[in-house]
Amino acid sequence: MKSDLLRYNWKKGIRFFIKSVLTLSGTITTIVILLIVLFLFKEGLGLFKHSEVEKGYSLCIHAENTISGLNSFQIKQIFDYEIENWRQIEGGKDVGIVPFRFEEIFDRYSDDELGENYALLPEKLEQEIAKEPGTIAFIPTQYLPVRSDKMKVLPNNRINIRNFFLGKEWIPTATPAPQFGVLPLILGTLWVSICAIFIALPLGLGVAVYLSELAGERMRRFFKPAIELLAGIPSVVYGFFGLVVLVPFIQKSLNLPVGETAFAGSLILAIMALPTIITVAEDAMRNTPQAMREASLALGATQWQTIYRVVFPYSVSGISAAVVLGIGRAIGETMAVLMVTGNAAVIPHTLFEPVRTIPATIAAELGEAPVGGTHYQALFLLGCILFLITLLISITAEFISGKSLYKKGL
Repeated sequence: MKSDLLRYNWKKGIRFFIKSVLTLSGTITTIVILLIVLFLFKEGLGLFKHSEVEKGYSLCIHAENTISGLNSFQIKQIFDYEIENWRQIEGGKDVGIVPFRFEEIFDRYSDDELGENYALLPEKLEQEIAKEPGTIAFIPTQYLPVRSDKMKVLPNNRINIRNFFLGKEWIPTATPAPQFGVLPLILGTLWVSICAIFIALPLGLGVAVYLSELAGERMRRFFKPAIELLAGIPSVVYGFFGLVVLVPFIQKSLNLPVGETAFAGSLILAIMALPTIITVAEDAMRNTPQAMREASLALGATQWQTIYRVVFPYSVSGISAAVVLGIGRAIGETMAVLMVTGNAAVIPHTLFEPVRTIPATIAAELGEAPVGGTHYQALFLLGCILFLITLLISITAEFISGKSLYKKGL
C-alpha cells in the first residue's frame, strides 16, 4: 500500500514537473517573440526622428532667397540638376540655381587661404554662398558661421510617414537627402507574391485532391515523399535554377529586353510554395472521416460532389493553413527572388518588368547600412511592414476559416 502511494506521488510529481517545464517554455518563447517584435518596431520607428538631410550637414542659401524650406525630393532634384531655377519651387524667384557641395571649397582655396586647422573655412563658405543669389550649399554643420547676414540656413525637416509610404524612389545612399520611398518595394512584394499564389494555389489544391481522393495507395506513397522532399531544397538552389534556366527561357519566349522580371520571381515562388500547400492541404483532406464520404455516396452524390460538398468544407481549416503557409513562404522569400527579379526599386506596371521586394532589399542592404543610421532604421521599418502584411494575411485566413466553420455548425 505504501509503495503504491509512493509510486502515485512519484508519477504525480513527474507530471507536475513536465507541465511546469512546458508552461515555462511556452512563456519564455512568447516573451522572446514579443521582445523581438518590440525591438523591430523600436528600431524602425526611430527613422522618423531623423532629418531629411544627411546627419551632420545643413543646407544654406543666399540671404535674399525667398525660399522657406525644401522637401527631400526637391533637394534631390536640385542636386541632380533636374530643377534649375528657383521659380520652379513655390515661393522662389526667377533665379538660376547654383548647387554647391562642400568638397568644392578645397578646389577654390589653398590650405593657406583656409587657415590653420581650417579656421577661416566658415568665412570662405559664407563668401562662396554670397557670390551668387541662386546658390544652395550642402556643408557640414560644424563649419557654419556663427552669425551671418549674407546667408541663411534652411530648416532640417524630419522624415515623415507620408513621404516614406508614398515616396516613389528608394535611394538610401543619396546625398544630400536620402530617398526612403517604400511604395515600389511594397508593390513589388505584393505583385510577385500575389501572382505566385494565383499560380500555386489551384495547382497545389488540385494535386492535394488527387493524392487524397483519387490516387491509389501505391501512387500516393511514391508522390507524397517526393513532393515533401522538394520543400527541403535550399532557396538559393531554386534561385540558381531560375537564373540559369527560367530567366533565359522567359526572355527568349516572350521577346523581352531582360528575363529578370516579376513574372520570373512569381514562377519561382509558386514552385517553392507548392510542396507546403500540397502537403498541408492533403493531410487536412485525409483527416475527413471515411464515414462522411460513405454517407455522401450512399445518398447518391458523385465522387466530385462528395469532394466539393463534404471533404472541402470539413477540411477548410487545414486548407486555410496551407494557404497561409504558402503565402508566408512567398512573401518572406529572399535569395531566390533577389536572383531572378532584376532587383530594381521601381514601381511595376506589368509582370514583365524588373522589381525589388522587401525581403530582397533587407538582405542586399543590411550588411552595408551603418548601425543606428537612417538607412539601418529604414530597413528595420521594412521588416515591420513585412511583419504587418504577414499578420494581416494570417488574420484574414483565420477569419475566413472561422466563418466557414461557423456555417457548418462546428
